[in-house]
Amino acid sequence: MSPPPVLALVGPTASGKSDVALAVARARRDVRADPVELVAADAFTIYRGMDVATAKPSAADRDDVPHHLIDELEPSQDATVAWFQQRAREVIAAIHDRGHVPLLVGGSGLYFRAVVDDLRFPPTDAELRSAIEQRFAGDPPAAHAALSELDPDAAAKIAPDNLRRSVRALEVIELTGQRFSAYDDSFERYESIFPGLEVRGLNLDRIQLRARIERRARSMVEGGLLAEAQRLRDRRLSRTARQAIGYAEAFAVLDGDAPAGGLVDAVTTRTWRYARRQLGWFRRDPRMVWSPPQAVVAAWT
Repeated sequence: MSPPPVLALVGPTASGKSDVALAVARARRDVRADPVELVAADAFTIYRGMDVATAKPSAADRDDVPHHLIDELEPSQDATVAWFQQRAREVIAAIHDRGHVPLLVGGSGLYFRAVVDDLRFPPTDAELRSAIEQRFAGDPPAAHAALSELDPDAAAKIAPDNLRRSVRALEVIELTGQRFSAYDDSFERYESIFPGLEVRGLNLDRIQLRARIERRARSMVEGGLLAEAQRLRDRRLSRTARQAIGYAEAFAVLDGDAPAGGLVDAVTTRTWRYARRQLGWFRRDPRMVWSPPQAVVAAWT
């Protein structure tokens, strides 16, 4: 008996993944007995009230096709990768129990791999991390030097000026007594826990992708990004929620630190940098089949 399929459509932000996934779902339900349900592999659409900047699927699309892992948390709640891993696997198991097919859709390479691969994530302790951050406040090289003494393999993979990652590695060492690098081994293996995994990436040239990113940024601004940021401005945002592209740029405008006329360009620039990092992440995955949109729809319907 064949293992139950798990489909995954990944790629850089603004490449059109959501539209293609919806096209797959709508075409498949007309011709197949095992329709797909969409599972967002995204760090930010899980937050309620963060809609415009995250390009969240519309209410109409969500009513038409089942979507999962959207609007799960309040923006004040932290979403760890370990939490997402467990929650997504629960959703996939429930979809399989219904005889349907999960289709993971997203641009977060870490979240995608956390779901489909046997990645291990060390525990965390907010108080300990805060204490280490205070210990090395304003001195990233000192934190990196301390890490080099305890775990040179981990330090070799972290830039000396990256205080956040050095602190995280030191936190794990103090918390568990194990080297942080010991948890990295699983990242080197692309071996899915789902034997029926099929991964496709949307293949766009750089000119197309840059144009799509600019259109999305303009659409976000015209669609109410500043108003959404104003609603979130006085709320406590979690460490994860604060990282969503668009809000920092909008807050700068609302605070008078940046011109409103430059908001589209600011969001476009940051998104483009992020998209390039996403492409680098996904290109390392040997399972990836890069395909144009029509080929994805044809393959899965």
